[in-house]
Amino acid sequence: MAKFKPGVFSLALGVAAALLLVAIKWLGAPAESAAVVPLPQHLSTQRGHFRLGAATRLEVEPTSQSAAELLARRLRIATGFALPVLSQRSSGVEDAGILLTSKGAHQDLGPEGYELEVTPGQVRIRATGEAGFFYATQTLLELLPARMFSVHAVVPGPWLMPCVRVEDRPRFTWRGAMLDVSRHFFTVDEVKKFLDVMALHKLNVFHWHLTDDQGWRIEIKKYPRLTQVGAWRKRIGFNLDPKSSTAYGPDARYGGFYTQDQVREIVAYAQERHITVLPEIEMPGHSSAALAAYPQFSCSGGPYTTDMSEAVSAGVYCAGKDATFTFLEDVLTEVRQLFPGEFIHIGGDEVPRHNWHNCPLCQARIKQEGLANERDLESYFVRRIETFLNAHNRRVIGWSEIRNDQLAPSTAVMDWIGGGTEAAQAGHDVVMCPEEYCYLDFYQSLDRSREPTAAGAYLPLSKAYAFEPVPANLGAAARPRILGAQGNLWTEYIPSASQLEYMAFPRLSALSEVFWSPKPSRNWRDFARRLSVHEQRLKQLDVNFRPEAKPP
Repeated sequence: MAKFKPGVFSLALGVAAALLLVAIKWLGAPAESAAVVPLPQHLSTQRGHFRLGAATRLEVEPTSQSAAELLARRLRIATGFALPVLSQRSSGVEDAGILLTSKGAHQDLGPEGYELEVTPGQVRIRATGEAGFFYATQTLLELLPARMFSVHAVVPGPWLMPCVRVEDRPRFTWRGAMLDVSRHFFTVDEVKKFLDVMALHKLNVFHWHLTDDQGWRIEIKKYPRLTQVGAWRKRIGFNLDPKSSTAYGPDARYGGFYTQDQVREIVAYAQERHITVLPEIEMPGHSSAALAAYPQFSCSGGPYTTDMSEAVSAGVYCAGKDATFTFLEDVLTEVRQLFPGEFIHIGGDEVPRHNWHNCPLCQARIKQEGLANERDLESYFVRRIETFLNAHNRRVIGWSEIRNDQLAPSTAVMDWIGGGTEAAQAGHDVVMCPEEYCYLDFYQSLDRSREPTAAGAYLPLSKAYAFEPVPANLGAAARPRILGAQGNLWTEYIPSASQLEYMAFPRLSALSEVFWSPKPSRNWRDFARRLSVHEQRLKQLDVNFRPEAKPP
């Protein structure tokens, strides 16, 4: 009989344990696969797992058809499985591998909530609306191993997900991300990729900052010079390396724009992922690109240029000319026909009112309307645009600076420098995006030598995760006025999609949990644990995120 050797036995156990850990990681154990971001309202793990295979089928009803088809498309990329999507009525049974049904769904889930139950024999999704089904499928994908998100080729299985029970719905109805395409232009495909990653994080508002001093990015057929002139500048600007961006035209000018057909394509792509596109057409300030094309709508007659590297300039529409409002109403008519959402963003920030002080026509308007000063003239400007858009069943939203006692009741405020509490108390809807928590163009490290050039402030991942959208001093009666919040990506120093992703993620991942998950569930240590898995998903998606997942 062989002599027992404790050292050899211990070594064997160690090797076996190491192999088991490797196997667990490869197979997608519950501890890893349940690392869902943003965290669901309720998630409990059960014993066992569900195996996704080539014979798995999806059974749907009309309200879940679109979500199931997107899910099947996503699954096929990595697995190679061409999973059929079948009508429950045509199949006549409910023993599908993945069932998406409204039967038995609790009505208090709301339009975006869902229930997800994974057992060894079936995945059952219940929801009351299309958005709920879609968000359930995003959670389902995160239960699978991270390699499910591969965008390059079919990768080997097995494809296991842990048995879980999930009941989930969002904390806020507005969960947004803003992308400034005026300072630097991003292609249709780059915008679509950004929308895909937004959808994974259950974000549902894409705030598209389409116009500013440095570029006009949307085709307006009645005013072709807006894109012929306003969409381009001579150089990249902002002291950046010209080679850091590919956004150059055939004549070597820098910029670009979206045709109306491309806008429709992006809006439809977003809608399929339950994302509303919010267009922003800046006024009355930040208007140099438009005035470079049509200087007659300024106070001085120009000249104006898009070749500037300062965020604030003297570009402001003349409030004393009726022709200015005719021009803007024509622009907004074409814009509202392209974007079906409830809101249109009109900017309203950082208005250089000294132009109006020196303009005889603006001073005449002040006298004619019985206004006290140029600040009142700015309010007049906003009210006139409000009246036009309200008459066409659109609501106005603007930055903090538009807040005053004369806003239309339907107008919403986007709080970046304060005023959200006061606006909510006055009965206005509010979207919170204070710069100290939500400006994703800020530096991510105090050691700036190790980071790309960014805006001057510092916003680490942990601070983004600590953001609380509901102001502490807001009374209970006004709290429902806080629609939600968003992260903002100003692109003065973001000339490429790769750098855009680096600045956005994982800080936008952290904010998505702030926007979606219940406040009491906020736990930085647990988020860091889940983020270590989530970053592997981003890697599979070819997202150039900033690696940060290290539990404290």
